[in-house]
Amino acid sequence: MSDFYSRYTDFLKDEKFLRWQLLPDETLDEYWKDFIRENPELNKEIQHAIADLKAAVLNKNILSDSDRLELFHRIQSTINEKRRKNNFRRILQYGTAACAAIALLIIGLNYFNFGEKPQKADNQELIVGNLLQSEDIQLISGEKSHEYQNDIEVKIDEKGRAKVMQKENNEQEQIDISTTAVNKMIVPYGKRTQLNLSDGTKIWLNSGSVLEFPTQFAGKNREIRLSSGEIYLEVAPDKNKSFIVHTSDFNVKVYGTKFNVSMYNDSPHYVVLVEGSVGLKSTTKSTEIKLSPNEQVIYGENGMFNKRAVDATEFVSWKNGYLSFDKTPMTEVLKQIGRYYNLSFNFDQDTNLQKRTCSGKIYLSDDIDNVMTTIALLSSTRYIKQNEQIYILNEK
Repeated sequence: MSDFYSRYTDFLKDEKFLRWQLLPDETLDEYWKDFIRENPELNKEIQHAIADLKAAVLNKNILSDSDRLELFHRIQSTINEKRRKNNFRRILQYGTAACAAIALLIIGLNYFNFGEKPQKADNQELIVGNLLQSEDIQLISGEKSHEYQNDIEVKIDEKGRAKVMQKENNEQEQIDISTTAVNKMIVPYGKRTQLNLSDGTKIWLNSGSVLEFPTQFAGKNREIRLSSGEIYLEVAPDKNKSFIVHTSDFNVKVYGTKFNVSMYNDSPHYVVLVEGSVGLKSTTKSTEIKLSPNEQVIYGENGMFNKRAVDATEFVSWKNGYLSFDKTPMTEVLKQIGRYYNLSFNFDQDTNLQKRTCSGKIYLSDDIDNVMTTIALLSSTRYIKQNEQIYILNEK
């Protein structure tokens, strides 16, 4: 085995490997074919690295040779910078998603500029975004309110005791919550929370979500209420107690499942089923509609449900740290980015930018500049950031 490589992440840090993938030639092809023949035990790690790089770069076939060269230099530059700061090992510990994010999110390709605020010409297409002030996550139980600046995970055990872990530093604390009053979790834009209920059900709360839930399920059913926002659930089975999600428009009855419920005020309300089975009833009608895996039901203004086949993974990817788009309108892309990073985008009704679409994966980096760079690449736009404002412009 080579002394320089042991895991796929070693190849992602290697200049010759990156050149082979981004700027291939006969010499490099021959070198790596020989390397694989001489080190067959590393072939699996090499294929892993290739798959990650391809997944991250996404539509690599649309890049010109100059773009690939620029991409290579930016990847190499970022790796070297991380090494100088001694942070590279910390970044790589996140595994596949982080390695892919390194490659994807640093591709500037001249889409990102620091500079003067653009002056809008009469025919210029422009979307302006404003970074909003961050708010705290709130867990309200009875007369007590617990506030957290960073993303948290809350675990409630069978006896109704709650343990809170702050994801940024892994600090844990045990808090007292009411066993009789209904608890409320408020997750502002820019934050996320994971909640493990006393019955073993797991719930991921996306940005801008308000969820009501009991400490223990004492009644004949297990019932929670989503007032706004988005949740993904993995419901623990219980033959004696049905699990029901209440919303303002409909109720979701669970028959053992994994599913997503979205109730944002500025987007259609819907349910997407990943696994198992659920039934939906409108709050104004008694007829139940059932979903099969990879189906979405959208609630209409007339109280009717519209069902269609979808790829469920595209709707639940947010809980895994990335967003997946397929010819998605720019307005919807920016809505989701805005919720996740606490941004407010102002859309000019006359701009053609709203007609732009975005296809591909956007890894949700802690650095909004990386995310906006990726959006610019995937939508053929460019952006400028100045202080607390972001300007998205049509790429000529």
